[in-house]
Amino acid sequence: MTKKERIILVLLAGLNFTHFLDFMIMVPLNNYLTPYFGISASQFSYLVSAYSVSAAVSGLLTAFIVDGLDRKKTLLVSYIGFMAGTIACGFADTYIFLLVTRTIAGFFGGVIGAQVLAIIADIFSYERRGKAMSSVTASFALASVLGVPFSLYLTNFFKEDWHVPFLFTGAVGLLLTPLVIRHIPPMTGHINRTEKRATPAQLLRKMINARAQRSALLFSFLLMVGHFLIIPFITPYMEFNKGFTKGQIPAIYLAGGLASLGAAFFLGRQADKRGKLPVFSVSVFFSLFMVILITRMPVVPFAVVLLFFGVWFALATGRALTAQAMMSEVVPPEQRGSFMSFNGCVQQAGTGVASMLAGYIVYNDNAGKIYRYEWLGYVSVLVLIAALLMGRWLFAGMDKNK
Repeated sequence: MTKKERIILVLLAGLNFTHFLDFMIMVPLNNYLTPYFGISASQFSYLVSAYSVSAAVSGLLTAFIVDGLDRKKTLLVSYIGFMAGTIACGFADTYIFLLVTRTIAGFFGGVIGAQVLAIIADIFSYERRGKAMSSVTASFALASVLGVPFSLYLTNFFKEDWHVPFLFTGAVGLLLTPLVIRHIPPMTGHINRTEKRATPAQLLRKMINARAQRSALLFSFLLMVGHFLIIPFITPYMEFNKGFTKGQIPAIYLAGGLASLGAAFFLGRQADKRGKLPVFSVSVFFSLFMVILITRMPVVPFAVVLLFFGVWFALATGRALTAQAMMSEVVPPEQRGSFMSFNGCVQQAGTGVASMLAGYIVYNDNAGKIYRYEWLGYVSVLVLIAALLMGRWLFAGMDKNK
């Protein structure tokens, strides 16, 4: 790998880091935003889902035009729009203003991830692409391990000012933008080749008409809903129901992020060795018990709480990486890029639906205590069981065929 290629990878990883962090930081900020605006649980869920739903819409819309544009320009325009929305969040003083800025950030942010992966695929040959992809996708783990805890520590350091994480993310983005302009070359080599390919509209029709692809997208949607249902209200549940402090909450995300990072390497190797479907099935099965344990958590020391969340994050990572690996084999290579782009839209939609559904199920009192959180656990388990059964039907025999 040349020095220029390493610089490009570092910059793309930086863009992904800020993009992931901006979305992930909203959930632990629940404890700050709810009392600040005096909003209900359902109103907070709109703040989370606004980003996901608008990202899904923009991802779907741009899938029909981006292959005819310079990837660098598309990435830059999307990233600048994303930064504008994120920085605006840092100056929000009303609930409606924050809701609008989250929607703007999500609309532009929904394009970033797909463009980063497309640029890597254009620059690196298939033989070198795996290492390049892993270098960039590691930014998600870094956002979990470093970004979220650090952002929460900043919030607490500045006297519980929830604006700070958004301004911090925007500042990092402002530093990255001129470096992207300088070091990433124009990416237009793919434009001439698009004339020989099916249009996104044709690919979308093929997906709708192909039962395996329809089923795979439904499977992906269910898995995302089942996973995200309990996430938006973890922090208020831990603070206002279980009595842990705001200063302890960052440790939960640090422990979970470290567990995810370790699980990604260990379970990834096990999936290659023992098969994707068996590892997926085991991860889902044991995660059902962790969901119930977390949403009906007994009185335990904080160290045990960290262990609970570490195991849950690790199992969730095992579910996700094996599911994505199996889904990538549902379509032939020439359709894989577009299919995975549409899958990204479906996942964003699943996240948004889960957040809104969670907001309708739970409610909070004036002291911030969350009620019916265990209901989210029951619904999550039912959805995950449906995803497990569907996955075992859809991907049966796939490992044996490889």
